[in-house]
Amino acid sequence: MWTTVLDRLLLHLFSSGDLKITFPDGVTRHYGDGSGQTVAVTLHDDSLPRKIVISPDMAVGEAYMDGRLTIEDDDLYGFLGLAIRNIAQNGQPWFRRPLELGRHVMRSVAQFNPMGRAQANVAHHYDLSGALYDLFLDADRQYSCAYFREPNMTLEAAQDAKKRHIADKLLIEPGMRVLDIGCGWGGMGLTLARDYGAEVLGVTLSREQHAMANARAEQAGLAGKARFELMDYRKLEGTFDRIVSVGMFEHVGVPHYDEYFRTVKQRLAPEGIALIHTIGRADPPGVTSPWIAKYIFPGGYVPSMSEALKSIEKQHFIATDIEIWRLHYAETLRHWHDRFMANIDKARALYDERFCRMWRYYLIACELTFRLNRQVVFQFQLSPKQDAVPLTRDYLYRDDVRAMQHAAE
Repeated sequence: MWTTVLDRLLLHLFSSGDLKITFPDGVTRHYGDGSGQTVAVTLHDDSLPRKIVISPDMAVGEAYMDGRLTIEDDDLYGFLGLAIRNIAQNGQPWFRRPLELGRHVMRSVAQFNPMGRAQANVAHHYDLSGALYDLFLDADRQYSCAYFREPNMTLEAAQDAKKRHIADKLLIEPGMRVLDIGCGWGGMGLTLARDYGAEVLGVTLSREQHAMANARAEQAGLAGKARFELMDYRKLEGTFDRIVSVGMFEHVGVPHYDEYFRTVKQRLAPEGIALIHTIGRADPPGVTSPWIAKYIFPGGYVPSMSEALKSIEKQHFIATDIEIWRLHYAETLRHWHDRFMANIDKARALYDERFCRMWRYYLIACELTFRLNRQVVFQFQLSPKQDAVPLTRDYLYRDDVRAMQHAAE
């Protein structure tokens, strides 16, 4: 029965390409229009047809991790690219829609992140061995979307460009007090303190990140200008001239959006500027992949613009600028994947083969979601004051114009 239902699901989903499936009983079938290179997948577990019909993301991800689903030549890029492209185009068949509706109804429970639970969710991902992140991140440990101003930039150069672009949007002047919500390993805060003369307070819920950020500040001689606290942003007091938050809003959860932006408003000076950088969806509100929620980012969710703006508007912020980065994160993730695979033996020594398969699946699935399925990055520049920033974006690119003029002379 379940093989028949899975066959109907695959016939609906795959209208292009050539997917060859070998079922647990040995029967082989093709799906798609036969175009392109064949992607051959074998299901080795009799329970997989049922599990895939009920929850495709979870079942396929777990089966790949465990070796119960194998891909010829381990062509994970080919398989996930074919799947994501077709699913984005064709959507779910009618008999799966009640299951998807149920997930949507329950998303508030999945994204309920009070303080204790929020810290546990952060620890699940960010308190992994620091040596793991050394295998694929840049030297500054920027674990968020880089900014590829030029196509052939290195990862290091693109991450530096990201920090510079955000700093320019914040219009920081020496001596300004800056709050960094979700400060990671301290890279943004240290840059703002060292290169822009800011007085930075960064907060994180990760013990690993907290320890490293403060150690880096000491080593750089910046401990007096950049300090990092292990605390929930909701416990903060005082006001700041600038607030920056990069790659943290994805962990807030829709039930807490009003609380998040209310806290930003309370902590921001009346003429201050905030810059919120987050992954976003160029679609209506949705749900988090159950596999991602279980194995990678528990409690995480990628917001639609309408969801974020609804809470922004409640605080009477002026959205002084909204910028959308499209394929920058896809390029970032490709760099991370290639670096991870170049160090795969070191990763196996830290964890095991199953973990490495999980991490590779995560990096490739995320990259291809940005490339093929309407996932982007939002940068919200916010202020209580309408003229807190210049009236055009020219101020962000003046140095570029000067450099071009100088080169032409």
